[in-house]
Amino acid sequence: MLGAQLMIILDATVVNIALPHIQAGLHFSATSLSWVMNGYTLTFGGLLLLGGRAGDILGRRRMFLAGIGLFTVASLAGGLAPNAGVLLAARAVQGVGGALASPAVLALVVSGFPEGRERIRALAIYSGVVTAGGSLGLVLGGLITQWASWRWVLFVNVPIGIAVAVLTPMFVTETPRVPGRFDLPGAVTSTAGVAALVYAFIRAASDGWGNHVAIAAFAVAAVLLVAFVLNERRAPQPITPLRLFASAARSGSFIARLLVVAGMFGMFFFLTQFLQDVLGFGALRAGIAFLPMTLLLFAVSRLAPRLMPRVGGWRLMMLGMLPVVAGMAWLSRVSPDTTYWSGVFGPMVLLGAGMGVVFVPLTTASLAGVAPQDSGAASSMVNVMQQLGGSVGLAVLVAVFGTATRDSQAHPVAGLSAAAFHQHVLAHGMSTAFLLAAIFDLAALLVIATLLRERRPAVPSSPAELADDTVPAGALPD
Repeated sequence: MLGAQLMIILDATVVNIALPHIQAGLHFSATSLSWVMNGYTLTFGGLLLLGGRAGDILGRRRMFLAGIGLFTVASLAGGLAPNAGVLLAARAVQGVGGALASPAVLALVVSGFPEGRERIRALAIYSGVVTAGGSLGLVLGGLITQWASWRWVLFVNVPIGIAVAVLTPMFVTETPRVPGRFDLPGAVTSTAGVAALVYAFIRAASDGWGNHVAIAAFAVAAVLLVAFVLNERRAPQPITPLRLFASAARSGSFIARLLVVAGMFGMFFFLTQFLQDVLGFGALRAGIAFLPMTLLLFAVSRLAPRLMPRVGGWRLMMLGMLPVVAGMAWLSRVSPDTTYWSGVFGPMVLLGAGMGVVFVPLTTASLAGVAPQDSGAASSMVNVMQQLGGSVGLAVLVAVFGTATRDSQAHPVAGLSAAAFHQHVLAHGMSTAFLLAAIFDLAALLVIATLLRERRPAVPSSPAELADDTVPAGALPD
């Protein structure tokens, strides 16, 4: 199950390194290129809740296998894409497959381990796969693009998907079906609303904030998202039970995740292009450049379960967010004169160490105290916030990048060649996007500080207490 989750997560970032090659091969514009990422994350995030509900009603293993099959076929179609339209359609179908398969993984982890130390350890492995998998995708993307072709970042999913489909029935038992109905109006309004919102930001990035189509898209998004909330209040079996947001700590954990992932996905998107288009790295070298972050993310996330009972989940999140904010702020200072060692390596170390600490207690806070009948919905909501943070956050950052580059192009710098001025414009736009990502992370820090603060912090008083299979008071948000 975690192997399949890793494949799904990898596909959200493995394409990043290949973006310059995809842009050249299929003739994308600089702003429309982000749809290669958003076409996947939008359908993935928008349909995750419906996928989780389908698993409850029809059986989680059945929907997992259906999702993996769809994901594998779409990966093959994307690798064979002759033009931009086919690639974007294949990426969207990949997202649908991921939305059907992914909720089963976290739901089975939650239902298979009781609250306490065992679940924290299981969630640590899951969080390690999710967080380190994202940056691992950048390394693998560089290797594959350099040694083969950008098309192989999609083809590589095919044998993995086939192996998962063959092995799953041998090790994963089917879950009992739960009688119920699908909330199709909720699924349609949420997915279409978020898609309209992302489209509005992308349109603003390419044509300016005053563009009539962008303004209309913002209005349509507002209407659809309001309709979604009203539908969820009335639906007998909503895909998003609003009672999940009754807890301030749980709501805060959802918001914090969305903000952190928004900054992280934006960093992946722009930093891969900065390394290749400004610093002149090849795809392989750019992928290897992310290794410090990848290794630290995985190593630190494995330490988090041991630290939570001693330090407390809230303190651990606060300590982790500080280097994340500092690392992103450091990246906001990039320029054509920046070198990897002076302006990229340090931020990667800070971001890897910080995010590795944050995600385990943040996931635990999202699932703590959830009623058994809501575990599937809560698990899906964790994934939804991750995917929506990636798609909406990236759209906002691309819009800001577009505005900054247009302003920079309007003020030529004397003495610079055309190529040097192009690098200057790109670096200015990317530094502005990194600054906004740092603001996202700072906002997440404030949310954690105010909404997830523990009311009864406690530290284990003896080795015997540490050895107990329960989480001490204060280790999780109340």
